[in-house]
Amino acid sequence: MAMMRNPAARLATLAMATGVLAGCVTIAAPDKPIVINLNINIKQEVVYRLDGKAKAVIDENAEIF
Repeated sequence: MAMMRNPAARLATLAMATGVLAGCVTIAAPDKPIVINLNINIKQEVVYRLDGKAKAVIDENAEIF
């Protein structure tokens, strides 16, 4: 127990435990390709306000708009 109070002993114990557990972790590439579905729907609304005179001009000349 007295040895575990020493920070160097703790570090050594941690290093040994990490070395023992290192063989347990396996990293492998997947068999199938990774598919990321980016199905994004963008909707934009344009809100406009016209004064009465501008609206009358547009209504009078509807064919150019």
